[in-house]
Amino acid sequence: MIRVLLGQRGRLLREALAAVMSAEDDLDVVAELAHADDVLPAARRDRPHVAVLDVALPGTLAVTELCPALCDALPACGVLILLDRHSGAGIGRALARLAPRVGLLGAETSPFDLIESVRQLARGEPVLDAEVAVAALTAGENPLTDRECEVLRMAIDGAPAKEIAQRLYLSAGTVRNYLSRILAKTGARTRIEAIRIAQESGWI
Repeated sequence: MIRVLLGQRGRLLREALAAVMSAEDDLDVVAELAHADDVLPAARRDRPHVAVLDVALPGTLAVTELCPALCDALPACGVLILLDRHSGAGIGRALARLAPRVGLLGAETSPFDLIESVRQLARGEPVLDAEVAVAALTAGENPLTDRECEVLRMAIDGAPAKEIAQRLYLSAGTVRNYLSRILAKTGARTRIEAIRIAQESGWI
């Protein structure tokens, strides 16, 4: 029996994916999670063979940080990342180096292909969506500085500039300047849109 941990931001899709996988005789969904910060504790508790994660799972840990941490914590666990084949190109390139432990699959894939990919990872076989691979090879570099990435990660949970400033020992004005530069670099109109773009591109 293949034990599966599922991390998906939307409840409707998360429950639908869990139902599809649970219908298979050889798959057992041992955890259904909506937040990235819950993944490592649940994985240590439930010992999954494969973790299926939404690339934009909300939390203080970006998926590019979560995957290596999960691989270190559970060396026998494979990780399957579901991402948009084009907007997730940057993150695909960042995670491709972790293959075959980490697999990349387009979110538009069929339920059949998802299930087969889970089985492949459980057998230790690589999983890499061809279109994701092509997009990853042509993805651009991260335009954000390390400090801008740090500020944006802290903004994920809606922290105001004053709170971010206190946590980073900066002035609120400096944080607002960072946020303005982030919007300009990502082409976003709002902080939420900038976070989405940065996460899907693998920058944070």
